[in-house]
Amino acid sequence: MEKDTKNKQLKIEIDENIGQGEYVNFAIVTHSAAEFVMDFIRILPGLTKSKVKSRLVISPMHAKTFLNALQDNIEKYEKKFGEIKVVKNKQVPNFNPISKDILPN
Repeated sequence: MEKDTKNKQLKIEIDENIGQGEYVNFAIVTHSAAEFVMDFIRILPGLTKSKVKSRLVISPMHAKTFLNALQDNIEKYEKKFGEIKVVKNKQVPNFNPISKDILPN
């Protein structure tokens, strides 16, 4: 019996809370031999403590697939909107969590 894989589609659903997204502006990536761990954090001025908003744990193969998909999307973005500027010295952007800035309530 021949398998008919052309007509099969994966249906993906997203929970309403997850679909709202979570704004983050900082990421920490670590790895072991078996997996990559990505912690996504939102750092705000005036706060001395931040919580991890989301943690992804993926296999090395999926990490590389994710890298390729992200690179493809960055290239498409830059073609449409122009180059994304980044800090060239590979240091963490200058986040000063202990600033005198006060966020509105």
